[in-house]
Amino acid sequence: MSTLTTDPRSAAAEVLPQRQSRIWRKFRANRAALLGGVIVGFFVLIALLAPLLPIPAPTATDWGAVRKAPSEAHWFGTDEIGRDVLSRMVWGGQASLMAGVVSVAIAVFLGVPLGILAGYLRGWTDAAISRVTEAMLAAPFLILAIALAAFLGPSLTNAMIAIGLSAMPIFIRLARAQTMAVMTEDYVESARAVGLRHGPMIWRYILPNIFPPILVQATLTIATAIIAEASLSFLGLGQQPPAPSWGSMLNVAKNFLEQAPWMALYPGAAIFLVVLGFNLLGDGLRDALDPRDH
Repeated sequence: MSTLTTDPRSAAAEVLPQRQSRIWRKFRANRAALLGGVIVGFFVLIALLAPLLPIPAPTATDWGAVRKAPSEAHWFGTDEIGRDVLSRMVWGGQASLMAGVVSVAIAVFLGVPLGILAGYLRGWTDAAISRVTEAMLAAPFLILAIALAAFLGPSLTNAMIAIGLSAMPIFIRLARAQTMAVMTEDYVESARAVGLRHGPMIWRYILPNIFPPILVQATLTIATAIIAEASLSFLGLGQQPPAPSWGSMLNVAKNFLEQAPWMALYPGAAIFLVVLGFNLLGDGLRDALDPRDH
């Protein structure tokens, strides 16, 4: 009498493409998520192509075109010293998008390992990490970012570090909660029973299963980080003049709202659209990666 055996690795290799296909179909069916992806992709593409676009240098001044309204020569008008607003918008997008991505990367690479350690080891390690996290969460996110940026000094790099450290507790708590949930699964208990070491256990079983919610949270946090960078630049703690940033552009534009409203209109609209795009994209990823629907 013959018996049939199934190789778990081959079964997983068959299931994974099917699950990925279902995720993509669900994401593609979400029009709001697709719209968010298009918005984000557009701004990222424009920022990357900035050196190749036929626009003036963002710091080039034209004293004969101070605070000129939008025209064929300057599609978005000019600012208080004759600089092209469109050019500063494009180059400022590089700073804002880079700040959002880099600061969230800092938060993920610092927060996720700490959260995994807290949820995996438990005991005094969990208690120590959790107490520090709760202390950081006691301060509002933006207030903590402003305090850290002021302590580190005004620059885009320091602003990204401040935002990343301020967002880190979110990822610590999320990674801890997800790790604790995964640790109760049968396959993890079986792996522990056969004596699998901590490193392979975390790498093979914990990290892959907590990655989807981490990805969703990272996408949503980028939107928050962009607003935070704009706020820090508005206060003079982020990108320093004459380098452009949407937040610093708004800081200058507040003095000319009646004479040159376009100076505030375009950077404000850019921040709104980018944040909207990342929020729509994050919500779409959350729905598509929801395991209850697969």
